[in-house]
Amino acid sequence: MKPLPNEIVLRPRFQLVEGAHKEDLLSAFEQTKRPPFLSKRLDDHVFIKYNQQESHFWSPQLHLEIIEKEDGGSTIYGVFGPNPTLWTFFMFLHFGVGTFFVIFGIWAYSSASLGKPYGWLLGIMGLLTLLWFVLYAFGRAGKRKGKPQMETLYSFMEDVLSKV
Repeated sequence: MKPLPNEIVLRPRFQLVEGAHKEDLLSAFEQTKRPPFLSKRLDDHVFIKYNQQESHFWSPQLHLEIIEKEDGGSTIYGVFGPNPTLWTFFMFLHFGVGTFFVIFGIWAYSSASLGKPYGWLLGIMGLLTLLWFVLYAFGRAGKRKGKPQMETLYSFMEDVLSKV
């Protein structure tokens, strides 16, 4: 299956192959202190985000997972995404809209089967569909607003990797 291009994916991903050992790469990110970036290491994962002064609602963060290869090099798996709290909130909203859509769909089907009026239920389902598209458009607009910071995060990562 052909992977989706990053133009339509909300959380762009990438993969890099490095010749350095995993621990060297991890310690390079851990020891690099350069404002406005904050790096945090947890096991084989590095999280890079903006400090409080440079951060806005749509500021992205970069999650790197560094895996040791058998031949001595390392593979870096990266994913850009919003703040995890914001991402969870958006997923909760999407799940809520989907759940209500199913509930109103069942209610409309039951009302139609019983010969009761159900037009208003279909209207609510239409509004929920519209709300779903609005949430998607809102997410895309946020990604567009965060793209310059995403490119800066990537440049910072490349700069750290070039020094290893």
